[in-house]
Amino acid sequence: MNVNWQGVYPAVTTQYNEDLSINFEATTKMVDTIINEGVNGIIVLGTVGENASHTREEKIAILKAVKEVVAGRVPLLSGVAETSTQFAIEFSQACEEIGIDGLMVLPGMIYKSDESEAVNHYQQIARNCGLPIMIYNNPVTYGVDVGIEGMKILAQEDNIVSIKEATEDTRRISELYSAFDDRFVIFGGVDDIALESLMLGCTGWISGLTNVFPKESVAIYKLAEQGRYTEALEIWRWFLPLLRLDTVPKLVQCIKLCEQLAGRGSELTRAPRMPLVGAERANVERIYNEAVANRIDLSKFNLD
Repeated sequence: MNVNWQGVYPAVTTQYNEDLSINFEATTKMVDTIINEGVNGIIVLGTVGENASHTREEKIAILKAVKEVVAGRVPLLSGVAETSTQFAIEFSQACEEIGIDGLMVLPGMIYKSDESEAVNHYQQIARNCGLPIMIYNNPVTYGVDVGIEGMKILAQEDNIVSIKEATEDTRRISELYSAFDDRFVIFGGVDDIALESLMLGCTGWISGLTNVFPKESVAIYKLAEQGRYTEALEIWRWFLPLLRLDTVPKLVQCIKLCEQLAGRGSELTRAPRMPLVGAERANVERIYNEAVANRIDLSKFNLD
């Protein structure tokens, strides 16, 4: 199964009304805006999209609404983060019925699988759903690392086509290419090592802060793709303090607060996540304000 997945794919937020019901208008407007600003794909219902905070019915409604606004302009993927393999299969089948373009599959939630259990989880989803699948390998957050040997097993599943590599160890990227050549489409999945990941061969970048600064994210990708690393570094060093906000436990609150400061969305999250206060809030505001004050003129890079 071949897919044309490459470039910058924001893991988008889910926007809420004051009563914490889903604000479909704000969510779809945000998606439309960042597509118009040049991103290459959309991922809904990932960690940043607060997947686990929604009912199955809400997830289906979000997917349908976003699919309508995306309208085939870029690939649309959904996160799959369920507490059991059977629930994940059922949700994946629902995604297939809706007609989105692929899945970003997480290991089973709550229970921390070992590698063999995680491999089985991914196998069963792949064998019961026809959509192309991206494996989200994030041992730092989810406690299980599917390594090279595990991926050799999963490589036998035709519709497992991609890996979101988020071990925080850039050596894994080279190891994946050495073991599999171009069998998998490899995305960098950690914001603050994204440029290094692109330099090592990743064909895409899945990002949280792209929701706030999509044009800068796309510029970094394009410059890296063209081998213009010195120019990419100028934007990268400006962006890095913001990108580090994607690697902390309260990343969702940090990203949503930045969206609010930028006039792109609301900081509202569903409990148990609560809005940032005190020193945590002040730190995010400081980083955001410093970035805006020193924002780089992208027109000088001649990327059009």
